[in-house]
Amino acid sequence: MVKVEIVEVEDQQAHSSPYASSNSSRTSSSLSLSSIESDSPVDESLLDRIAALKDIVPPTTRHSLLSKVSKTASFFKRTTKFAGNAIWVVTTSALLIGLPLALILEDEAKVVAQENEMLAQQQGAQQVCSSFFSRVALPLTVPLSDGLR
Repeated sequence: MVKVEIVEVEDQQAHSSPYASSNSSRTSSSLSLSSIESDSPVDESLLDRIAALKDIVPPTTRHSLLSKVSKTASFFKRTTKFAGNAIWVVTTSALLIGLPLALILEDEAKVVAQENEMLAQQQGAQQVCSSFFSRVALPLTVPLSDGLR
């Protein structure tokens, strides 16, 4: 059977090494990191960071992407301008032609309705008169004088 004993040995060289982690070296390294952080701009925006990445994309690819984006934007601009002009033409035409036409048609419909109402009143009056005279049915005898014959 083998007996193993663990003994902690302090090395004097470990304390003198530049990589040793003592309290003073820890604070000095954190101080140096904080000084590095204060040198960089903290209020850098996302757009600034993306603009800084333009060197990663080759110039030919950048030019190709830029031309495609500008062509697409130009197409949408022309399309919306044409659609706006078409809507303007349709709207003004409807106002200049359609509105007076609608007013005239409405006036004509009123005149036709009044004529129909007057015709109905005349027919109703004739029916009332005819029914009244048919009930009364007085003989209409007019004496004729001999001289008129």
